[in-house]
Amino acid sequence: MELKGLYTAIITPFCNGRVDYAKFEELIEMQIAGGADGIVPVGTTGESPTLSMEEHSQVIRAAVKAAKGRCLIMAGSGANSTEEAILLTKAAKDDGADCSLQVTPYYNKPSQEGLYRHFSTIADTCDLPIVLYNVPGRAGIPIAIDTIARLSKNTNVIGVKEAGGSVERVSEILNACDTQVLSGDDSLAVPMMSVGAKGVISVASNVIPGDMAKMIHACLDGDYATALTYHQKYYKLFKHLFIESNPIPVKAAMAMMDLIEEEYRLPLCPISDANKAILKDTLFRALGK
Repeated sequence: MELKGLYTAIITPFCNGRVDYAKFEELIEMQIAGGADGIVPVGTTGESPTLSMEEHSQVIRAAVKAAKGRCLIMAGSGANSTEEAILLTKAAKDDGADCSLQVTPYYNKPSQEGLYRHFSTIADTCDLPIVLYNVPGRAGIPIAIDTIARLSKNTNVIGVKEAGGSVERVSEILNACDTQVLSGDDSLAVPMMSVGAKGVISVASNVIPGDMAKMIHACLDGDYATALTYHQKYYKLFKHLFIESNPIPVKAAMAMMDLIEEEYRLPLCPISDANKAILKDTLFRALGK
């Protein structure tokens, strides 16, 4: 399976404490119309930690149904328990996902051997292609380059979402093994693609799908001058969408644009007034308002 282009780590909209599936479908239509190559439901941006197991499956199923085969569905189905990750990933396969995003187990901080066995067991058990998700800022540990190289020999491990904040990691991964890399940071998408990444799993595309698609596809076409124009235009927005923990700022921004109601589940809560003012100014400047 080829991983290439713009994949939106889509938010999960809520209404009065429940998942708003009608709004979710609208947001997916917006992504497809904007040129997204894929949707990543129930990742970090989709507030997966506060969704029930049943909701987790329902959101993936809703994404598959809404997309109607028009883009790839990469379901977030990782966990810090291997058994739970297997359950979620098998359900994602049954729900029609094309592949699975597997986050580094968080909090329990396994060794690299533990990580290898965790991801290998999921890949061998679930019969669904998996993308490793390196995000040490949230998980507490990285997936080492040697571990990625070992895992890349498994035919069901098809790539890496690299969100460690280092462009150099892309070169290290591609030098160590034959795999596919997607940037996990909007602000590093263009630099990472310049050294071999094939796209981005994006938060910002929840807000600006069309221009994100243009930026990423310009990179794929080798037109880095055009890509850099978009990168520079939105760089400040890329940064301020993480002014507080994701997905608080992106949901706040979408509410400012009247795309959703700003609603979270505890322990996430609305953005502070001070940061909201900063984000609003950056957002409206980027949108030319």
